[in-house]
Amino acid sequence: VQLQASGGGLVQPGGSLRLSCVVSGITLDNYAIGWFRQVPGKEREVVSCISSSGGSTYHIDSVKGRFTISRDIAKNTVYMQMNSLKPEDTAVYYCAAKQGFIASMPEVYEYWGQGTQVTVSS
Repeated sequence: VQLQASGGGLVQPGGSLRLSCVVSGITLDNYAIGWFRQVPGKEREVVSCISSSGGSTYHIDSVKGRFTISRDIAKNTVYMQMNSLKPEDTAVYYCAAKQGFIASMPEVYEYWGQGTQVTVSS
């Protein structure tokens, strides 16, 4: 099983990025996918999740209205569109997969991708 996260970069405040998580070895129909982020010295936190059915999504309050999680079953890829980025969104972003329902606790996710750095700075 592999999860390949990409799409990070340096962007000015107010800008946008789209992160992609290409999944192989499992199918999105059976796994919920979460996006997490981590900054040095802090715990990894959930940002957004999408259920295995695609019918349920979750976003933390600080990104509601700015970030949108979606998926393309045919490409076995999950996206997170990030708009109106703020300096406090700066972090390494990870995608992860788990069977069953979406969850906010990183410890219940079974598979993890490598991180992609997002830096929001002028």
